[in-house]
Amino acid sequence: MKFLYSTLLLALLAGGAHASDRLPTVAPESYTPEQKKAADDFMAARKGPVFGPFEPLMHSPQVMTLARSTGDYLRFNSALGNMLSELVILVTAREWSQDFEWNFHYPIALKAGIKASVADAIRDGRRPTGMTEDEEIVYDFSTELHKNKRVSDATFARADKRFGKKGVVDLTGINAYYTLLAMQLNVAQYVSPQYATKMPRFPE
Repeated sequence: MKFLYSTLLLALLAGGAHASDRLPTVAPESYTPEQKKAADDFMAARKGPVFGPFEPLMHSPQVMTLARSTGDYLRFNSALGNMLSELVILVTAREWSQDFEWNFHYPIALKAGIKASVADAIRDGRRPTGMTEDEEIVYDFSTELHKNKRVSDATFARADKRFGKKGVVDLTGINAYYTLLAMQLNVAQYVSPQYATKMPRFPE
């Protein structure tokens, strides 16, 4: 997974993903001591340079480090496992129309076992067909949380029965964490590579 992460990161950076003028990328030679420590900690944890949503976050290195640390668990070690976590990330990227987040995680989701037809339906704003029972639980929980700002008793009960209370907290946390990153990218107007898929904006 770390090899795939590094490969995708290099591809996105080579394709021209970059911060906008709102919250421009801080050059390493201009780092404050706090920013340098945050970047060094990022390199040690993620085996790669600061990129994507963490570039605008570097303007507040303490927030960046806390966000990265939270993501270390929620992305790689949550109670849901990698495949279902990636499904949550796709739902979140779609809800926020966040192209960088979508393009970075789409191939990871497919490699983790999410069917392309499921991912493509999420991109298009359709409820996917052919999901597994676990995928349906995660999809319904995440979609309700984003759209309704809460989760129904029935949807909560299904998630609790399948994943337990730790799983429910982790599931909520993944939605929240990738919402944070999507917000940062959207506020920064972070620019995705020209070749990247641009999701339709809702509502048109």
